[in-house]
Amino acid sequence: MASITVRNLDDNVKKRLRKQAAENGRSLEAEVRDILNRSTALPKPTQFKTGLDLVRPLLDFAAKHGGVTLDIPPRTPMRDLPFQEEATPFRPADRTKRRNPRRK
Repeated sequence: MASITVRNLDDNVKKRLRKQAAENGRSLEAEVRDILNRSTALPKPTQFKTGLDLVRPLLDFAAKHGGVTLDIPPRTPMRDLPFQEEATPFRPADRTKRRNPRRK
């Protein structure tokens, strides 16, 4: 069996580990050993490379269960927007009024 030493561990972390060990009825060393075993035994989460990788499970599920049929609504013309004659067109600000006062 191998041994490791963890230096510069925060005192609060050690206190929380000791409390957690007592709640689980284990020694501090057994609690840390269990935490390390569980954290290294977990499978790594899937790293998606593209959007298709993310959607592929959903597509496979839909294909397995017969897919999904959506009714496409009929196209209708756009609604008419009210015409505003009094609207003024955009005009850029007059640049001659914004001169640097320090510059002569």
